[in-house]
Amino acid sequence: MDSDMAKDKGEGFSSSAGLMRYFDSEDNKGIKVGPKIIVGIAIVFTVIILCLPVFWPMS
Repeated sequence: MDSDMAKDKGEGFSSSAGLMRYFDSEDNKGIKVGPKIIVGIAIVFTVIILCLPVFWPMS
């Protein structure tokens, strides 16, 4: 029974190590955007959506 527990722990460690290697290799690709820019974009879109009825009434 102890050997089964050791096998389970070994599998979890090796699979998580594979995930770490995958995510480390993906860090070099793509656009880098800071969190302040994301929050700013969200605020701008919120203001635009709230102002749309004023400038473009539906009826």
